[in-house]
Parts: sequence; C-alpha cells; structure tokens
Amino acid sequence: MSDSAFQPTRPIAYGRQHITPADVQAVTETLYSDYLTQGPKVAEFEERFAAYVGASYAVAVANGTAALHLCALALGVQPGQRVITTPITFSASANCVRYCGGEVHFADIDPATALIDLKAVRRLLESHPQGYFHGLIPVDFAGLPVDLEEARKLCTEFNLWMIEDSCHAPGGFFTDSEGQEQWCGNGQFADLAIFSFHPVKHIATGEGGMITTNRRDLYEHLLRLRTHGITKDPAHMSRNDGGWYMEMQELGYNYRMPDMLCALGISQLERAAAGLARRRQLAAYYDAAFAATPGVRPLAGAAGHAYHLYVIQVADRKGLYDFLRTRQIYAQVHYIPVHTMPYYQSLGWQPGDFPRAEAYYAHCLSIPLFPSLTDEEQQYVVACIREFVGQ
Repeated sequence: MSDSAFQPTRPIAYGRQHITPADVQAVTETLYSDYLTQGPKVAEFEERFAAYVGASYAVAVANGTAALHLCALALGVQPGQRVITTPITFSASANCVRYCGGEVHFADIDPATALIDLKAVRRLLESHPQGYFHGLIPVDFAGLPVDLEEARKLCTEFNLWMIEDSCHAPGGFFTDSEGQEQWCGNGQFADLAIFSFHPVKHIATGEGGMITTNRRDLYEHLLRLRTHGITKDPAHMSRNDGGWYMEMQELGYNYRMPDMLCALGISQLERAAAGLARRRQLAAYYDAAFAATPGVRPLAGAAGHAYHLYVIQVADRKGLYDFLRTRQIYAQVHYIPVHTMPYYQSLGWQPGDFPRAEAYYAHCLSIPLFPSLTDEEQQYVVACIREFVGQ
C-alpha cells in the first residue's frame, strides 16, 4: 500500500467539475425566466467572456468542436485546401478541416512542452511552394500557450490564417517580445480562438464552447453560421417584408448554446480566477515533489501556464496507469497522436511519421488536477506515484 496514511473516500479522477449552490441558483433562475435559448444570458456570457480574455467579440456555441467547425467555415476552408496542426491534440483540432473537405497536415512537437514545434512548421512550409498551405491551428496544450507572436510571423510570411485552439488555456498567457502578457484568445495574433466548456475544463457548462476574435467581419459571419446561416438584421437583408422576416443567406448550422448553460458559464466565470490560482498552486506542489522523484518527468511549465492538465512522463506508463487505478486514482492519457488514428491512417498517415509525438505518447500520463482537489488527495497521488516508480 501507499506510504501515505490517507485513503480516498471517492475516486480521484484526472479532472472534475465543481458545481456550487450559486451555479445551481443561476441555472434555476434561468429555467424560470422567459428564455431557455436565444435569450439575454447568451449575450451576457459572450460579453463577460470577451472581457475575461481581452478580445473584442465572443460567440457562444454548442461545444468546442462546433467552434472549430464554424471557424473553418468562416475562414473559407474548401476542398483541397491544406491546413497544419499538431498531432498531440484532441482530434477535433484536425477534424474541423476535414468537415469542410480540406486536407490536414501535421508538424511534430517540441518534446519539452508537447506544443507544436514552430521550427517544424517552418520546415514544412519551406518544403512546399508559396500558397500550398492555407492555415495553421496551434493548440495551447495542457494549458501552456503557444508563442502566437512567432506563429503570426510565420502566418504573415506564408499568407496563412490562424485559429488558436485554446480549449485548455482560458486565463493563460505568454509574454511577447516587448514584455507584454498576451492572453490566450485575445485576438492580437490569431484570426480566431476557440474554447470549450466541457466538465473537466476551467469553466464547466456540461457542453458549450466560445469563439473569440477582434475582427468584426468574422464575428458577424459567425453569428449567421451558428444559426442556420440566417440573419434578421435589416441592414444585411435583400428585402424586408415585415417584423417576422428573416433570410437564410448561406448554409449554416444550429450550433447555438442555450441560456441555461450560459447562465452556468457566467456563474463559473465569476470564480475562474480563483480556480486558475488553485490549479497553479497544485501544479507548483507537483513540480517540487517530482523534482525529487527519479523516474518522473513533468512537461515544462511557464508563468502563464493555465494548467488544464498536469502531464508526467514515465518509463512504464501502462504499469503506472493500472497501478493508480488499484489505488482509486483515475489518470488519463492526452493524447493518442491524431495521425495514428485509423481514420487518418486511411488518408495516408502512419506510425513513424512524427517520432517525437509518438515518443511523447508512449510515456505520458495526465494525473489529477482540478481546483477542488484537496491537499490530502494530492499528497496521496504523489505518494502512490513514488511508490510505483520506486519499485
């Protein structure tokens, strides 16, 4: 058994939502209101979230995958267009391109951070004629922001648009070349950024997502695309038959987020800063503990890391994963490299294409990290990991 006297009274997952009485009250009040969807809570959540990340505009949508799809549509991805992303991400980061008929290309990762390696992106771009690629989707993996200033330089040089997949990093930031903190999703470098409100994320609404941008043209386009391609704005209609009139001007989708979930998001957003501070406190404890634990290697951190995940690398990942489950600790793996998935192998990708991503996958494990994780639970997790690697 672990050398810790503490024994958990509940399973300790890698992530867990935290729902408070204030959250319940916010949802209940909306359920008793006049609007369950397309009401005032949607706009309120959008305005508050845009302010939180420092962007001009925000569009609430059904989930993070819908956000990615709408971004690809708004940026005009078409069959045959080529977009670069990382193999270490949830598959939606690549799938959004395929939804539009585009082709996905991958660039390998930096092994210290598991972020897309911008030097590898440059090599890929330089190995093809100018205009061969159309876009870049960097991912703020585990909560560590990509240096979007450097990514923007590449996009400008090679005429690419950029979507920042920041599902892991609301509240995160990197420091630019002038010493300024650039917050994830603030729109200073990326054309569009996306976020997810899945239960294990910083802000949990069950399902839900958000797109942020500083470009009004993209913002207005996204508003139409998320609601069937329909507009009711007389300034954009070809005619106006009366107060009931609306026009479907393009093929869109029903990717709306209902008011009940937006109300929950607003309530969760009010304590987002406190949750992020707790995540960083927990990560600092792990950093100190594993610095003195041979056989455990965490990914590199940074001041602006938002710590959606805390990822370690060990020699026997499968052994540790199974061992922790016997101790009621439910770790997870993030991620299986996208290019090794059967669907992407059917498109021509194969194991061996991105050796650093595959080496990372062979040893990575995401261990418990969420704001309501107690100090005793975290100490127990560390003790169990040390017990295993010390055997």
